[in-house]
Parts: sequence; structure tokens; C-alpha cells
Amino acid sequence: MIVDDDALVRLGLTDLLEVDQDIEVAAQAADGLQAIDQAMAHRIDVALVDVRMPRMDGITATARLRALPHAPKVITLTTFDLDEYVYNALAAGADGFLLKDTDPAEILRAVHLVAAGSAMLHPAAARRLIDRYHATTRPRATAARARLDRLTPRERDVLSLLSRGDTNAEIAARLAMRESTVKAHVSRILTALDVTNRVQAALLARDAG
Repeated sequence: MIVDDDALVRLGLTDLLEVDQDIEVAAQAADGLQAIDQAMAHRIDVALVDVRMPRMDGITATARLRALPHAPKVITLTTFDLDEYVYNALAAGADGFLLKDTDPAEILRAVHLVAAGSAMLHPAAARRLIDRYHATTRPRATAARARLDRLTPRERDVLSLLSRGDTNAEIAARLAMRESTVKAHVSRILTALDVTNRVQAALLARDAG
């Protein structure tokens, strides 16, 4: 699903995505309220959601979409790479974000990665944004470290690489594991930390320092 208040952006993204035979644009929405309605009417796997929209912005829409019974993965779209609202969208449950001028091949890759359960934390802009707007306070850091204490040393190793934006395949190569073993570790990490996706796990790790 494509969620953007600019009709030309929706049209352009639709044309781009439908070039890929493995991707079907099942719905479009001009704001967050329409996005919720469309997500309830269709089985959406991934939603590309603009940040700034009328009636309901992308941050609120992301939280609402992620709370649905069949919650789609969410990739936030933004014009600016240093936009405090994007961090809020990630914290609301988005699996990553893209700049609207991202190379078309990277947009397609992002949709496939997020659909498969990975996150888009690779761009340096993403790390800069999180570092800039995710201020760590002492109580937050203490709480985060307490949650990290639930992890085994190996799970901490996986989380450290996950927090850098490494994919499961990259983590497997660095730690000399099977990719299936990494997936099992990631699943256990998300459960132990009580978070919904890799992005939130990465943010929690940064909270803990």
C-alpha cells in the first residue's frame, strides 16, 4: 500500500513497484485515515507511508497500522534525512524509512527486505537521525540495560550487529552462524526485549549505550 497525500508521488511509486513481478500495489491512500480503512479492507504486507499528511499524519498512522490484527510492515517516506518526525515513526513501529529521492532499485530492495522481516537501517542518514534525536536519559538507559540483561552473551552479539543495520546474512557471516540460527536468535531477542521489530530492538540497544 502507498500512503501519500501527493497524487503524483503515489502514481510514480505505483509505476515503479509494479515493474517488479513479485510486488502488487493492492491499495493507495491520501492520508492516514484512508490508510487504516484500506488496510482493514485489504491484506497488506508492506505500507510505504509519508510522514506529513493532512487529517492523520504518518506517525499516528504507523502506530494505528501496527496495532491492526493483520499489521502490515511499515516503511516511512520522508523528504528530509534529518527529520525528528521520522524517529517518532520508527519508535511507533515502522521497520525503517526511505528518502523520497532514493534510487528506484533501493526502494524495490527495501520493500523485499522489510517484507522478509529485515529493517532498513543501512543508510547513514538513518543512523544520524537516530543519534541526533534519540537522546538517552539516565532512567531510560537504566531501564534499557535491565531489559538487555535478559539476553545471553550470543544474543547480545547478534543485537550489536543488528543495531548497526546488518542483515541476517551479514550477521551470520560475521559470527560464523547459519542464517537460520541468526533468525532464531533475532526472534528470541524481540521476545525477550518485548519489542515488535528490529528497529525498536536497535533503539533499545542505543538507549542502553
